[in-house]
Amino acid sequence: MKKSLVTLFTLLALAGCTGGIAAPMTSAGSTPSASAASPIIAEAAWVRATTGATNASMTGAFMSLVNPGETEIRLVGASTSVAPMVQIHEMVSVDGAMVMQEATGGVAIPVGGHLHLKPGSYHVMLMMLKAPLAVGDQVPLTLRFSDGSQLEVNAPVKAFVEEEDHYHSASPSPSMSPSSTGS
Repeated sequence: MKKSLVTLFTLLALAGCTGGIAAPMTSAGSTPSASAASPIIAEAAWVRATTGATNASMTGAFMSLVNPGETEIRLVGASTSVAPMVQIHEMVSVDGAMVMQEATGGVAIPVGGHLHLKPGSYHVMLMMLKAPLAVGDQVPLTLRFSDGSQLEVNAPVKAFVEEEDHYHSASPSPSMSPSSTGS
């Protein structure tokens, strides 16, 4: 019990100091299902503000995911109360142009390594936002992993000044429309 309390206090202290680390939630926590706690650690999570964006109906969530375990784990999905449609996206070259698409099967977080979710690369795409997201807002995210575990992350909304045409176009690409995803 003493070791558990020390671990808990250490996680709480880390979360308070970095503002970006999310402690794993157990089935007794606030996760909606009885899934296992995730061994994955989320660092420096943030969501891009939609204020001033050409298309404020979608945005991305970014962070580093750390796998301290001994087994590769894949980020396979996510959900949030701010958007009914959430996908794990990757950037790929199609006919010489970089485009976003859903990362079918998720994205691997290597053993003892990191997965960096960042603009222009892998990211969590929030689509059909219920309301604009302004700098300073907080976005609750539930990340789902291939081992059946989940991780709750509370990500602050931040400005992203390096606007790129592929990130917020005037209309969603066919691969992001709800009808093409079956959602």
